[in-house]
Amino acid sequence: MTMYCNVRELDDVTVLDLTGRLSLGEAVAFGSGSGLILGETIRDLTKNGRRKILLNLAGVTYVDSSGIGQLMGALTSAHKHGVELKLLRPNEQLLNLMKLTKVDTLFDISEEETAALASFTRGAAAAG
Repeated sequence: MTMYCNVRELDDVTVLDLTGRLSLGEAVAFGSGSGLILGETIRDLTKNGRRKILLNLAGVTYVDSSGIGQLMGALTSAHKHGVELKLLRPNEQLLNLMKLTKVDTLFDISEEETAALASFTRGAAAAG
């Protein structure tokens, strides 16, 4: 099953609303015939100048250890390109898997979109 993604721009934050399975080799579909893994999607966004990315995981129905690997790959790619990457609304299974692997300590995770969006602003204000 392909992971689907809706891209929204809220001010200077790009929100990726992910739906489906986060697993080994799952492509992220942006329309018919397209398919990139999550890390490639982040790289493409950074090439287009996006520096603040929020992954909305509320629609993710299944995650396994390779899905955690995809999140880590996305985070690595984001950091390499000077991009802030944050997570929104991971389900209980994903959150438990992230805690088990201690990956939760590497991400800024929010349950509310308004709080997540505000955290980008706070980070920019603190840096300036």
